[in-house]
Amino acid sequence: MTSVAVVAHRRKHLDGGLPELRRLLAERGFESPLWYEMKSSRNAAKLSRRAIKEGADLVFAWGGDGTVQRCVGAVAGTGVDLAIVPAGTANLLASNLGIPKDLDAAVVTGLYGTRRVLDVGRVNGERFAVMAGAGFDARMMADTNRKLKRRVGLLAYVWTGARATRWPAQRARVDVDGERWFDGKASCVLVANVGTITGGITAFDGARPDDGRLDLGVVTADGRLRWARVLGRMVLGRADRSPLVEATTGCRIDVRFDSKIVYELDGGDRAPTTKLKVRVEPAALRVCVPIDETAAT
Repeated sequence: MTSVAVVAHRRKHLDGGLPELRRLLAERGFESPLWYEMKSSRNAAKLSRRAIKEGADLVFAWGGDGTVQRCVGAVAGTGVDLAIVPAGTANLLASNLGIPKDLDAAVVTGLYGTRRVLDVGRVNGERFAVMAGAGFDARMMADTNRKLKRRVGLLAYVWTGARATRWPAQRARVDVDGERWFDGKASCVLVANVGTITGGITAFDGARPDDGRLDLGVVTADGRLRWARVLGRMVLGRADRSPLVEATTGCRIDVRFDSKIVYELDGGDRAPTTKLKVRVEPAALRVCVPIDETAAT
């Protein structure tokens, strides 16, 4: 019989909240799930590992992208299934997999949905399921105020994104699968496991999280006007046709910058670094998805 655990960010809310999640699980025969609540998503990995050690074979991640990313880091490679309850602002992985932002439907998906096997990426030793990036997108994530996100949702990224375009490009050297692929000035380096990123923008048309490869894009735009051109192409799903974007795929990606630069994982900012060591872990994660979404990107 399935042993269910809930790893929940208590400051995130969806529909009737955590009491309603308890009720819905009990209604379906899971009256005493392993239950862990936290005030910060940074504790999600530790609590997920504890749940697995205590016998859970299905972990519900309740929260936003930070919570899900850290649960992915703990669950991947264990054979334990991950169910996502998208209680955050962007809900990047859930959106790409068609997981509904409806509590009852998310519970049904977790308990009875298809188990889809996905790749995960690893950058500087930390796993991600959606994307890792340095430059423009990382600055945008780092500058986005949590209170503003709660008030206006995804529109918060529009404001910080406009500010991030002011930062100058810097030199980057990128090796893909052991060969030099890019050497020049870049304002953004983005590695993705899926096609759609923050704001519903399709950055990599045709990207799949189960093909054993990661998609890579380097943006050379410098300044607001050129960034507006790039973002316009992204909104239309044609980023790869921009002369200011270079794209490829690979399994091993190494990026070096001339000076330290902030980077992000699945929407969460990390400390500045001069290098990104990115690797793909094929078929490392089993995620619960709606039955009719098994072929989705």
